[in-house]
Amino acid sequence: MGFLKFLGALSPAHINFFTLTKRGKRVGVDGLGNIYYSTAPRPGYKHDRRWVMYKGAPEASSVPPEWHGWLHHQTDRVPDDAQNAFRREWQKPPIANLTGTSEAYRPPGHILEGGTRDKATGDYKPWTPPE
Repeated sequence: MGFLKFLGALSPAHINFFTLTKRGKRVGVDGLGNIYYSTAPRPGYKHDRRWVMYKGAPEASSVPPEWHGWLHHQTDRVPDDAQNAFRREWQKPPIANLTGTSEAYRPPGHILEGGTRDKATGDYKPWTPPE
């Protein structure tokens, strides 16, 4: 299993090999340390190929919104950390998607949180179909 993890599609070995063989040009780095690359389009395509080398685990939610737009060809403007035009002071930094993990949010009443929910407060009337 460890060997497959080493050579899997998102493994550092696979991405580094792809970067070397496709002569990827380093475009920039985000505030989290992820490195972004670009290369010529594949035959028959008009858009250049863009990809990211994650710092740490490959987690798509660690890509900031401004770089996400660049990766998906929504803009050709490369985000510049010095300019900081994309970030607002009220925006929170990205966090990992915890769905499917033991740290995922579970509302009160979830089967893994005891399975019992609060009683209705009395202001609820169930819908009944017209006769």
